Amino acid sequence: MADETPTPAVTESEQPANTHDGKPIMEVKVYAPFQVYFEGSAYSVSAVNDTGPFDILPRHHNFLCMLVPCNLVVKPVEGDSKIIKVHRALMHVKADRVVVFMDV
Repeated sequence: MADETPTPAVTESEQPANTHDGKPIMEVKVYAPFQVYFEGSAYSVSAVNDTGPFDILPRHHNFLCMLVPCNLVVKPVEGDSKIIKVHRALMHVKADRVVVFMDV
């Protein structure tokens, strides 16, 4: 029998992040029941919840929160920052994907 060396398992922390020009990126979707405000790749998302302002960057831990009235700022890979006025929204962050469901 041939000597088979098992391939070491790659952990999530060792997974290469999606990158653009060497910078890590994440997929972002901001939408309401009848409108998509933003969908695409981004470097960061900034918002405000009950505990205060915060930023989401690529490789952020899993996260779920309600947003309070604020300006949600998405820094996309292409173009200028997108500022979206939020009255109420739910944000879910998992595996370099940020989903913001507005008007909930």
